[in-house]
Amino acid sequence: MKKKTLEVNTSSSEALIDPIVRGIEEKKGQDIQIFDLRKTDNPVCDFFVICNADSSTQVDAIAYSVEEFVKKETGESPWKSEGFENKEWILIDYVDVVVHVFQTRIREFYKLENLWADAEIRVISEPAAR
Repeated sequence: MKKKTLEVNTSSSEALIDPIVRGIEEKKGQDIQIFDLRKTDNPVCDFFVICNADSSTQVDAIAYSVEEFVKKETGESPWKSEGFENKEWILIDYVDVVVHVFQTRIREFYKLENLWADAEIRVISEPAAR
């Protein structure tokens, strides 16, 4: 019985990925990457979805778009969201999937990708040319 529950949760986390990516793309988020953490040691969640934008206005718009797409397509609401005050790094936590929306300079500073280098990474879009 527990195995069935685990399969439902994994399926549920995977089901969030497409609407999250569509929400990011809708507002022209850049350098979209999906980190599959399920095979790493002591994962904090199943997936990280990371992207960036060049302004606080766009970071805010992407985060709201992600929440809207996920709610419309899956009925899910975030368990917790942070960063809407300063709009430099907004985190949207769906428990098994965590979305990180960065201002480009903040993403470059923290290099969150380096912390999870052992994860399987799927690149959805490359960084914008400067």
